[in-house]
Amino acid sequence: MSTRAGFVALIGEPNAGKSTLLNRMVGAKVSIVTHKVQTTRARIRGVAMEGDSQIVFVDTPGLFKPRRRLDRAMVAAAWGGAADADVVVLMIEAHRRVTEGVERILEGLAEIGQGRTVALAINKIDRVEAPALLSLAQDLNDRYDFAETFMISAEKGHGVDTLRQWLAQQVPEGPWLYPEDQIADLPMRMIAAEMTREKLTLRLHQELPYQLTVETENWEERKDGSARIDQIIYVMRDGHKGIVLGNKGETIKSVSQASRAELTEFLGRKVHLFLQVKVREKWQEEAERYSEMGLDFKDGNA
Repeated sequence: MSTRAGFVALIGEPNAGKSTLLNRMVGAKVSIVTHKVQTTRARIRGVAMEGDSQIVFVDTPGLFKPRRRLDRAMVAAAWGGAADADVVVLMIEAHRRVTEGVERILEGLAEIGQGRTVALAINKIDRVEAPALLSLAQDLNDRYDFAETFMISAEKGHGVDTLRQWLAQQVPEGPWLYPEDQIADLPMRMIAAEMTREKLTLRLHQELPYQLTVETENWEERKDGSARIDQIIYVMRDGHKGIVLGNKGETIKSVSQASRAELTEFLGRKVHLFLQVKVREKWQEEAERYSEMGLDFKDGNA
C-alpha cells in the first residue's frame, strides 16, 4: 500500500485555536496554548499519523498587523509556512465576524493559494447557533474558493477526526518524512523553553508576556535517567525582573514548579529545572534570539 506525507499549514488570526488544534491532531502538547494572543512564535511542526498518511503540521504565528521587529518576523514566518505547505487550513473563530484582519488574510491567500489546496476550519462552533454558523461559512466561501469547509471545536474535539482524515487524503503520495514515533521536529530544548514561557504568560497576565523570552541554556542527561535543564528568562528592564521574580520569589517559584511538572509528564522522567532571570534590554533586536525561536531576523526589517 502506498504511503502519503506532506506539510499542512494552520493559519489565522491570533487566538483562533491553531495551537489547540495542532495539539489535538498530534495527540501531545507541542505548541503552547494560552488565552493570550500572539504566543506562538516559532513555526512548530507536529507530526500526526492517519492510516498510511503522515501529516506534518506547521503551526504558524497568528497573522496580525505587525508593529515591532519581532511582530514582522512572526508574520513573515506565518506566510512563509503557508507558502511552503502542501495544504493550508485557515482557522476562523465561529463567534467572530469577518474582521479587517481576516480580510487581509484572504488577500494574502489569493497571492499564495494558486495551485494549493486551501480549506476553511470554523472553530469554537459550540459558541454560536447553527444559522449564524452557516451564514459565516457562506460569507467566507463567497470571498474565497475553499476546497472544503469544516465545522470544528479544537478544544472539545468535535469534527477534528473528520478534518484529519480529509487532510490525510490531500497530502501527496510519498515516503514518510519523520520516524513514526517522532511528534515534533523542534529540538527538545525549544519545546522546554516554550513550556516555561507558557507558564510565565499565564501567570503574568497582561503585564509583560511579549517583553520576555525563554531560552534553554543547558540540558544535561543524568546517569539516573533524569534530566537537568537550565533556562534563562530574558526581560527588557530591571522592573520586569522584579515582576517575574515576584514577592519573595513566589512567582518564579510557581512558574518553575508548573513547568517542571509538565516537562516531567511530557518526557516521562524526572526533571530538575533551574530558572534564572536576566535583563537584556535589546533582546528583540538580537539575531541570535530570533534563530533560537526559529524566526528569521532579517524578516523583521521594516
